[in-house]
Amino acid sequence: MTDDERFSLLISLMGAVPSIGVPRDKRIPPEVGNMSAGYTPGIPRLGVPALQSSDASMGVTNPGYRPDDKGATAFPASIAVGSSFNPKLAREGGAAIGREARSRGFNIQLAGGINLHRDVRNGRNFEYYSEDPLVSAVLGAEAVNGIQGEGVISTLKHYTLNCNETNRHWLDAIIDPAAHRESDLLAFQIAIERSQPGAIMSGYNKVNGEYLSGNRYLLNEVLKGAWGYKGYGMSDWGAVPEWDYALKGLDQESGIQMDVKQWGAEAFTDRLKKAYAEGKLPKERLSDMVRRILRSAYAVGIDQWGPAPTVDLAKHNEIALEIARQGIVVLKNDGVLPLPTDKPLKIGVIGGYAQLGVPSGTGSGAVLPVGGFAATLNIGGAHGFMGAARNLYLMPSAPLTELKKLLPQAQIEFDGGYMPLESAFLARRSDLVIAFGIRVEGEGFDLPDMSLPWGQDALIDAVAAANPNTIVVLETGNPVSMPWRSKVKAIVQAWYPGQAGGQAIAEVLTGKVNPSGRLPITFPASLAQTPRPKLPGIETPWGTPTTVRYDEGAEVGYRWYAQQGIKPLYAFGYGLSYTRFSYKNLKVKGGETITATFTVTNTGKRAGADVPQVYLTGIGETKRMRLLGFERVELEPGESKEVTVSADPRLLAHFDGNAGQWRITGGSHKVALGKAADALMLTAQTTLQPRLFGR
Repeated sequence: MTDDERFSLLISLMGAVPSIGVPRDKRIPPEVGNMSAGYTPGIPRLGVPALQSSDASMGVTNPGYRPDDKGATAFPASIAVGSSFNPKLAREGGAAIGREARSRGFNIQLAGGINLHRDVRNGRNFEYYSEDPLVSAVLGAEAVNGIQGEGVISTLKHYTLNCNETNRHWLDAIIDPAAHRESDLLAFQIAIERSQPGAIMSGYNKVNGEYLSGNRYLLNEVLKGAWGYKGYGMSDWGAVPEWDYALKGLDQESGIQMDVKQWGAEAFTDRLKKAYAEGKLPKERLSDMVRRILRSAYAVGIDQWGPAPTVDLAKHNEIALEIARQGIVVLKNDGVLPLPTDKPLKIGVIGGYAQLGVPSGTGSGAVLPVGGFAATLNIGGAHGFMGAARNLYLMPSAPLTELKKLLPQAQIEFDGGYMPLESAFLARRSDLVIAFGIRVEGEGFDLPDMSLPWGQDALIDAVAAANPNTIVVLETGNPVSMPWRSKVKAIVQAWYPGQAGGQAIAEVLTGKVNPSGRLPITFPASLAQTPRPKLPGIETPWGTPTTVRYDEGAEVGYRWYAQQGIKPLYAFGYGLSYTRFSYKNLKVKGGETITATFTVTNTGKRAGADVPQVYLTGIGETKRMRLLGFERVELEPGESKEVTVSADPRLLAHFDGNAGQWRITGGSHKVALGKAADALMLTAQTTLQPRLFGR
């Protein structure tokens, strides 16, 4: 392989997107028709295929790259997959995305977002699975396995602590390195072990003063050194200001036109070649960069493609529908759900554009569904390059239409929520009301608070005052404040439920589907309960250097609430069902790790699914809350199942920075089995042997 051929593999070119000012790059050959997020030329004489990548975790996106592409399956947000606590479903969704990517000739999918939910205002939380490293790792790994099982490379991203969007290119995340290993990095470590992703995408931000794309410690010492990762490290688009990031562990500069926009120049072309000619970039390192890229191509098999797989869009829609069904979480139900389908009820449906569809997150993860969006509303914002892409997208699966199908005896009227008093008129003459609350969240911006925009909190309050039989359906990517919570009979968190979301919502409300979703993120009663009540930099202009101190360290989410003794609004792992479950016979074994065995029984009158959760609650006299394992269990009425959960030993350990290993403290360890992080039903304890292990 010549040096020119080697250097050609170290960059990717963003495809033409005229709508956002990205023309077709002259380095993309004329015969390349399908524009994508990134193009890297192949080396035909050596059988190396061209690399073409596409966003993202919720489906094959198309932000104007391909005018003739009629759309792809728009799957629910990753946070909804997180709510399912169902690894099998995550894998099925990944496989479907892989097939649709491959059918377009794309051999890299920029999926696998597993950043932890550290802040309930993060605009990209909808793209990530959970606040818990184990849940994030298990579900993220299965999504990667699904994609790569179809012969398409998947990334894991955004490595690491890319947990806020505010001034993300100038954000410095400060954290204790050992605490980092026990939380966000542990999610990546477990996910890498379980899925061997072809690439790791670095985040935009700094960690402890060093940009991720050039963070020698995190790329070379941790990822490639301690973990022995064999794939390649790619940058996010516009995250490489300097050529010497190649020396610090970055293998490929992605979407280099974005680096020109962000930093004024490309890094891994002329500047890197100059450094190589001057001996500043060793030939061994250049070869290592290329070897890692080729290794992933051959390991996943993108060089062995046969005919494109058949894409069954109807089957993929069923997968999207099932994810939405299992991801919906019922937060409150004062006996009003499920709705009776055989009564001539007068039902008022109010707000949320429920007559048109369901919302999607915005940014690079937004998927154009087949046939297009039902509607698009540009909101805009002072958020740099991504501000122009801040849109309300509505998927054409209208809850109003689906409710009418499942409630044929009901008289259903719709009110758009234009004015609270007008909506209250409809509420007053209805037997019950279903009010929809929506919010636009996405890449490039965070939320200033937890409220619903456009006066929707006041609208719901007015509707509930007019009719106490009010059900609220929330379609958001994050927890919301609920000033009206005590006034309504039911609250349903539907997240961004994808192209079949309207149907899934209607099925849960009417009882056709028994809800089984559990919260993968804690809902605080207020921002005052969170580690950072005020988000650093939120008031400053785009481009302001910002520092976020993660002083909570490894105590993310429910761990923080347990440590601080705070009761949230709704706890991690919480979710209601239309049946009941009981637990018994908890037995735990110690030694080198903890294994828990217990029995789950459906004590209600209808089939349903439960998600029992096993937690570490203390070591000796020290409180320490960690989710050790979970399992989604489907049971018929009266049916029981014995479940066994074995803990990853790292969840029982501290990371010892001096030793560079994990350390388990010997002695008594307390364990609890619960329905949620704050609803622990059975307890036990066992003894572990002290030991150092791993890296």
